[in-house]
Amino acid sequence: MSQLSRKVVIVTGSSIGIGAATIKEFAKNGFNVVINYLHNKEKAYALKEEVESKYNIEAIVIQADVSKEEDVINLVNEVQNKFKRIDCLVNNAGIAIDTTLEDKKVSDFQKILNTNVIGVFLMSKYVGKIMLNQKEGSIVNISSTNGIDTYYSYSMDYDASKAGVISLTHNFANLYAPIVKVNCIAPGWVSTDMNKELDEEYIKNECKNILLGRFALPEEIAKNIFYIAMDAPYINDTIIRVDGGVKRC
Repeated sequence: MSQLSRKVVIVTGSSIGIGAATIKEFAKNGFNVVINYLHNKEKAYALKEEVESKYNIEAIVIQADVSKEEDVINLVNEVQNKFKRIDCLVNNAGIAIDTTLEDKKVSDFQKILNTNVIGVFLMSKYVGKIMLNQKEGSIVNISSTNGIDTYYSYSMDYDASKAGVISLTHNFANLYAPIVKVNCIAPGWVSTDMNKELDEEYIKNECKNILLGRFALPEEIAKNIFYIAMDAPYINDTIIRVDGGVKRC
């Protein structure tokens, strides 16, 4: 298969964690991949080298702040000029700044909303135009169980942003129907850099409430993302919990 005939995926925030695992999952399935980063340049290019050598696909690396419209337009144009198509978008980029209520700053709250909500809006807006012109496409947004019903007061700003991602999912699914599928994955606890500083006792207690008894691996979330994006027939405008099963009583 020629490189230009391969399908193409953009994964935002994909130099580490769930994003990097998602890049690997799509590359393994024959996609050309777009690795987006903001700060982790070294890891982004190491990922590019890994997937190109292992899966014989083409990867490009683009630095962009998805909360900035100019960056998003440049990213999308670069991908379109390079590959002439965009088959899938995974809106994964996200940040959290966990503090007590007394220490929360409006500037930090705004930063979280800009990345986690505005970033999803901008990427879906500009990639969606291309998908509509192509007459096909799939968007998967990464929210969190924090945006549904798992609330922690120290992350109320993050929780609010992830609820916003769910709202955007419903709106874009309705806007782009029936051409582009728009779905959302809501992970629970995942073993990523975002959670690496958690206290061991805290992790142990959290795992007691998970029916599978552990945090998810990034690779497990990635497999669900790929399935919903490319394999799941007739699933659209849906929020899917991927949390290992959480005790309800």
